[in-house]
Amino acid sequence: MTLYTSTAGAHGKVAMEDDNCMRRIGENMIHLSAYQPQEDEEGHYCTDIPKAGNTILVIDLVDPALREMPIGIKMIKGDKVEGGETVTDLRPAVYQDGVISMQKALEQGKYLIQVTAEGVPPLHYEYHLRVEMINYADVFRATIGPLIGLLLTAILGYKLIRSRRFRDWMASRGSKRTEKGDEGEKSSAVDAEKTSINKQTKDGES
Repeated sequence: MTLYTSTAGAHGKVAMEDDNCMRRIGENMIHLSAYQPQEDEEGHYCTDIPKAGNTILVIDLVDPALREMPIGIKMIKGDKVEGGETVTDLRPAVYQDGVISMQKALEQGKYLIQVTAEGVPPLHYEYHLRVEMINYADVFRATIGPLIGLLLTAILGYKLIRSRRFRDWMASRGSKRTEKGDEGEKSSAVDAEKTSINKQTKDGES
């Protein structure tokens, strides 16, 4: 879930040609943005909306030509027109400022937004929304890099442990520790012997 919330963040810094909220038919482009200021004042979402609840949907008519055409919008609860429930149906109108804004209380689940520009021929755009649902594709893309890095680290660590140079190095460290231990034991024995001699000397003098 933590990985999911990190991948569902704002997409406003993405280049226009790489923005998955852009829809293009020929030279005609529109862009969808979703906001939930009650959850995150700076949050800027698209087709994956993290929480159910009040949501502001903004459609930008990027190309000036679309601002001269009547634009109709229909929102359906579900991922298909057939069998879905229409929750919003805006009649075609001209938006000369290029911005279409609407506010809806969205429940958890899937929604389909259809945008129709009544040109010649008509232009049809679609957005599939996911509200408070995990996008496993995004989770996979977010985790595959760290997993590959962890796997490579494990392989390199295994090869290092199995290498002859590493074993020789460990053996040399072990021998040095043994030598230090022997020296410590000899020193302790000498100290004990000195203590015993001093004690015998004192007993003889007394």
